[in-house]
Amino acid sequence: METQVKLTKLAACAGCGAKVGAGTLAGLLEGFKTRTDPNLVVGFDKSDDACVYLVNEDTALIETTDFFPPIVDDPFLYGQIAAANALSDVYAMGGEPKLALNLLCTAPAMTGEMVREVLRGGYDKVYEAGAVIAGGHTIQGAEPLYGLAVTGFARPDRVLTNSAAHPGDVLILTKPLGVGVLTTAAKAGLVEPPVLDRVTRQMAALNRAARDVMVEFSVHSCTDVTGFGLLGHSFEMAQGSGCSLHLTAGSIPFHREALELADMGFLPAGAYRNREYAQVRVAPGIPRAMQDLCYDPQTSGGLLFALPEREAAACLARLEGAAQVGYVTPPGDAALYLE
Repeated sequence: METQVKLTKLAACAGCGAKVGAGTLAGLLEGFKTRTDPNLVVGFDKSDDACVYLVNEDTALIETTDFFPPIVDDPFLYGQIAAANALSDVYAMGGEPKLALNLLCTAPAMTGEMVREVLRGGYDKVYEAGAVIAGGHTIQGAEPLYGLAVTGFARPDRVLTNSAAHPGDVLILTKPLGVGVLTTAAKAGLVEPPVLDRVTRQMAALNRAARDVMVEFSVHSCTDVTGFGLLGHSFEMAQGSGCSLHLTAGSIPFHREALELADMGFLPAGAYRNREYAQVRVAPGIPRAMQDLCYDPQTSGGLLFALPEREAAACLARLEGAAQVGYVTPPGDAALYLE
């Protein structure tokens, strides 16, 4: 849809780059009095992608929410990307999304047709996921915001968390990095339309296919790579698992154009927050631009998961565009290494 109003010009931040830094968020939540419930097996204290509540011995409920400012100007694509990003948290837990609620804030400059197209994009992506939008909430504000609250389900013994990687596992990433850098540079008109189209299609792509393959293997731990970047989310996995994660810079997939732009200094603010948060032992010789891509906040990024090395080749053979990007060892001098 063509529109004279540029959605990305209506917001100070874009996509998951608007996410509050992980370190800041932990401080904001510290000391809150909360109830405990033995059926709540994953809560906010776990730094995981979603919460998990045991309904009965056969059913675990997975609950999550995610919303953000526009990362593209096309309202329909914005709705698709925001919905795909919200649904991803359920896929990262090994679950299947079933219900969703719209979360929408409209800005004064948005026309009724633009609002409708944002919602249509969300409905389109939720339909593709096999889930149902059952309602939602809409308000007016200074900047556009859109996302979903999503409910999914899984068998309790098949729920995946970001804190169960095992020494001897290898790490697989299912989408290339560079989304934050490219969308930042696009605001300055420095990204060619075919490149931006490629990145937009990647962001709008569900992680459903990757999840469907992943659950057929002995995956121990999983997270989706979004606002905290590859290194931020890997750091959380390392800390939660009590292991050391080693990422191999030469094996990490990325958009070539993003590396060039990162070298020119086109970085979203979230990349700097992620660098402050993630404690990483970086090997000598890794270019600063490559490091920046690993800190780059991803919007609707891929899944990062850990599974036994003996199963990696068979799993990779069934995943389009995925790569083995590292391995897991017993705890060492650092929780996370970029080598």
